[in-house]
Order: sequence, then structure tokens, then C-alpha cells
Amino acid sequence: MNSHTKPLLFWAGIVLLVVPGLVHAYLLMPFPGSQDLNAITAAYYLEKIVNPLRFIGAALLVWYGIKYYAKNSTGGKITKALVLALCLGSFYFTDIMFKAETMFQEPQVIKFANAMTNKVPMNMVIIGVVNNGVAKAYPLVYLGYHHKIQDNVGNEPVLITYCTMCRTGRVYSPMINGTRQAFRLVGARHYNAVIEDQQTKTWWYQATGIAAVGKLKGKHLQELPYEQSTLSAWISKHPSSLILQPDTNYVQDYKDLKNYDRLQAVDKDSTLKNKDTLIRKSWVIGVIVNGQAKAYDWRHLFKKRLLNDNLNKTPLLVTIESDSLTFHTFNTDVNGKTLHFNLDAKGVLTDQETASLWDWDGLATSGVLKGSRLTKIQAYQEYWHSWKHFHPNTLFWKD
Repeated sequence: MNSHTKPLLFWAGIVLLVVPGLVHAYLLMPFPGSQDLNAITAAYYLEKIVNPLRFIGAALLVWYGIKYYAKNSTGGKITKALVLALCLGSFYFTDIMFKAETMFQEPQVIKFANAMTNKVPMNMVIIGVVNNGVAKAYPLVYLGYHHKIQDNVGNEPVLITYCTMCRTGRVYSPMINGTRQAFRLVGARHYNAVIEDQQTKTWWYQATGIAAVGKLKGKHLQELPYEQSTLSAWISKHPSSLILQPDTNYVQDYKDLKNYDRLQAVDKDSTLKNKDTLIRKSWVIGVIVNGQAKAYDWRHLFKKRLLNDNLNKTPLLVTIESDSLTFHTFNTDVNGKTLHFNLDAKGVLTDQETASLWDWDGLATSGVLKGSRLTKIQAYQEYWHSWKHFHPNTLFWKD
């Protein structure tokens, strides 16, 4: 081996030991420019070969150390030792500091309380799920740190997810091919959390439940219905609901998300004189009806409080409650007749056709249609940039 080849052994070992891990971390975390790349397939397969490449790199370094390190000058020895120390330090960067599943852990203790013993403030925003007569509420501030909670509601397995980078929650069945899967948080692509199922190692987008890469590419996780509201609004409809309590192991992580569930980015941006400006992180309510997506500007909708709309031949009622945080979307076709709604100054919901009174669960509580119920349409609160990316053909309502 000539004198030029010997140093190459060392530097080749360093490159293989460090570069694949750095690239992998860059692609799966929100570093400048990384999330705009269409690189989920590259990240997926890179993850599979990072450790083998590291092993080869380490073997080259061991070989170089045994055979040639002692022949270096004193300066050369110090330089190579420092480079190796920096490389070993990079493992903390790639495998701990910026590794999603260590940065955002699932709760160590999952504890629920009823409304009488609950410690969660009633004005907190929650994701609520009902199944087989059992209701559970998961506060966004806790979900926002954990990203996912794997639980059961009404003896049925559920995967409760939330991504703070795109500001949206989803609830899925963790059953794949008849088997309950455990999911791990991989990282993020296009500012949306990516999760992996244990059995097939497929990567799934949190915002859509679509398998982006892996054995089940193109498949969909089964989505389960949920509601996003304040805890107070949820308890008014489900007084016996169980409420997820904070895990005391993550108190500081929860504090870092203080007010996340209620303040828009535009409200905190002092450079924006017009707070109605549509920006990347503007909140929207997203709805999909028969394959057609539509986004409703949150700020403009809240000023109206109520919107009678039509999407893909389906009459809709889109509305935000007076707490400014709880929202609903309903199909307003009742017994083959389309209803149109009003909201008076006291917040009473009535239809124009029969003047029946309705509650926020879509139930007519008095009037000609008493006992009738509007069909709920699944709706999502999401950042505009995320909704537009995952639904490129979306329609948009501002006013």
C-alpha cells in the first residue's frame, strides 16, 4: 500500500462513520431546506444502511489505527485523534439530540381521570374520541410533545396522533393485516410527522395516513372519527368522559408548548400590520367530501362564526363556537331536505326552514325537527402550508 493510500483509509473510515448519519438526520428533521426536498424514499433506504456503513467505516479506522497510526508525526496523530473525537461526538447529534423518537417520547405513565378528579384546565384544547359508549379526551399540549399515544377507547385500539409542525391531529386504527401494530416516530417530511409500523416497517404520513414508502406503499391507515374542542365543550357533551392527565416526567416539555393550542402565528408576528394576512402558518379548517378537499380560513370564519356552504354536491354547515377554539362541520341534509342555519347573538343555533333549535352535537333539541340529528363531517384544523401540500387540488374559502 503506497503512502497516498494510507491516509485515504482513515478519511474513508471517517466519511462512512459520520456522513450517512448526518444526511439521515438532516432529511428527517426540520433543518433549513431539508423538508422541501422530495426525499422520503432516500431517507427510508438510507436508514437501513447507516449502521452497516458505520461498521465498515469503524473497521477501516481500526485497521488504520493498528497498522499506520503510530507512523504519523506528532501533529498528524493529534489531528486524527481530534477528528475522530469530533466524529464520535456527532453520534450524540444524529442519534440522540436530533433523533425524533428520543426527542419526543411517548408517555411513561398513561393516566386518566374523570371530570370530578381531573387536573387539566377546562379551557385546554383536546382531541376527543368516542367508541362503544366510552369517551376519552387527549389534551393537545400533551399530544403536541408526544406526537402519538397508543391507547384503547371502548376496548378498541386507537392511535392518537398530533403534529405541531403542521398543527393537525389524526386518529387511526393501529390494526394492519389483522394485527395490532406498535408505531415509532421516525421524523418528519414536508413538515409532517412520519411514523413506522413495527411489522412491515412501512413509513406513514401522519396528516393523511398514507404509506409513503415501504412494503405497504400506497395503502391507507383506517382513520377513526374524532373531534377537536375545548375540554369544557367536550365535557358538556360527554360528562362521563375520561381525560388524559399529564405525565409528570415531561412537565418542562409541556410547558414549552404553553398557549400552543390557542395563539396563531400571525398574532405573535409584530411585522404583520394586517392580521388577516394569509401566511404559511395561518389556521384553516380542512374538509374532504367525496374526494374534494376544501380549506376555510379560520380567522375569517370566526368573524362569521357560521357558514352555510356546499362542497361536491353536499350541503355543509361549518361553524366555530364562541370559545373561538371549538369547531364543527355537519352535513345539513335532513330527511332529504337541505337546511340552512343561523346563529343569534346568544349563540343559539336554528335552522331557517323550521326554526328548530339545535345543539353543538348536531341534535335538534326543540321545534318541528326535535330529535333529528345532523351528520358529522370529519374536519381538521391545520396550517395552510400543510393542508395545501397534502391536498394540492384543494378549494379555499376566505370570505
